[in-house]
Amino acid sequence: MAKINDYYQKKQLMEQLAEELQKLEQDQTLKADLDFENEVRDLMKKYDKSPKDVLQILAAIDPSVAGAKADASTGTRAKRPMKTYKNPHTGEVVKTRGGNHKTLNEWREKWGKEAVQSWAE
Repeated sequence: MAKINDYYQKKQLMEQLAEELQKLEQDQTLKADLDFENEVRDLMKKYDKSPKDVLQILAAIDPSVAGAKADASTGTRAKRPMKTYKNPHTGEVVKTRGGNHKTLNEWREKWGKEAVQSWAE
């Protein structure tokens, strides 16, 4: 019985997706975007250029294109925020972006993890 339920659910989902696809195909903005894409692909084929070549050309025209591409392709994440810890016993200050800091680890061994965490500013 479970298979028949699964079948009908998937059939209903397919019908729903077919309706959404039909609506998208009638959208004039999408049609214009697809036409543009096809023309760009035709130009790339005509001049024997790759997408990478096109991006290099666009980066020469507008440098912000190169920056956006580099961010997307490297997969780097945002830097962690800088945290400042001040030891009330010694007055020593440690600034770090990560938790695995030599001095912090020494403090944690001596005064405990919770105590050191409470020193964060």
